[in-house]
Amino acid sequence: MSFSQEVKEELSKISNLANKQEVKTEFLGYLASSNISDEKNYIRFSTENEYNIDRYAKLIRNINIEDFKIDVNGKNFFIDINKKKLEALEDFNFNTEKIEDIRPFIRGIFMGSGSINNPEKKYHLEFGIKEEKDILKTINLLRKFDINFKSNNKTIYTKEGEEISKFLAFIGANKAVLKFEEIRVQRHMNNKVNRLVNCKSANLNKVLNASVEQINAIKKLKETGQFEKLNDSLKEIAKLRLEFPDISLVELGQKLSIPIGKSGVNYRLNKIIKISK
Repeated sequence: MSFSQEVKEELSKISNLANKQEVKTEFLGYLASSNISDEKNYIRFSTENEYNIDRYAKLIRNINIEDFKIDVNGKNFFIDINKKKLEALEDFNFNTEKIEDIRPFIRGIFMGSGSINNPEKKYHLEFGIKEEKDILKTINLLRKFDINFKSNNKTIYTKEGEEISKFLAFIGANKAVLKFEEIRVQRHMNNKVNRLVNCKSANLNKVLNASVEQINAIKKLKETGQFEKLNDSLKEIAKLRLEFPDISLVELGQKLSIPIGKSGVNYRLNKIIKISK
């Protein structure tokens, strides 16, 4: 089961069906979604999600609409409702300032046409809106609760993990929020570890490349008989570099008879390289 399906399964089991106000508001959310089509004599809702179709059917029954038709075509479920059966909802309005009204409406839209990617791969949540005039209205409703989405054509979406987490909590998908946050933390830690590993690898490569150049210079001096002409401080650092080819300049400096810092070691090795050239 995909993460998106898990979210919809959880939402489909929310036990608020005794609250007629919430039922009607959530149903209006479904009707505002892009999976609603307006036919000649009926309104059709289509989905591939069995939890979704089950929730939609329960909402219909709870607003006393018994005369509806369910069809299945391949993976698609359809529910058709005669337009006359919806006349009782024409004068129904909800308070756009109250979370108790906005929450079920937004949940209905998401259930109707929403999806969310597997957060282990990428962050992306979206849902479609049937009417273009309702896009800004929906975005503004979410902003009242500090949830910031963007729009593209008739799709409202976000690619931000923080916004997805707030949205899931807002519509009541509490188990999904916990799982999503757990994945977010793990992804953050993995990314942090990868950055550290990459940084250390880059530094190690830099040290090794410099060491190779230094060792080649020292070997060249030995081959040409110039090594013995070096002063004692250069000879000492050269011998240590040959003995310890993969340690840092700081570590190399600490092994000298009279320890010196990184800049002093670097100066001596660069001098050896210049002499070899």
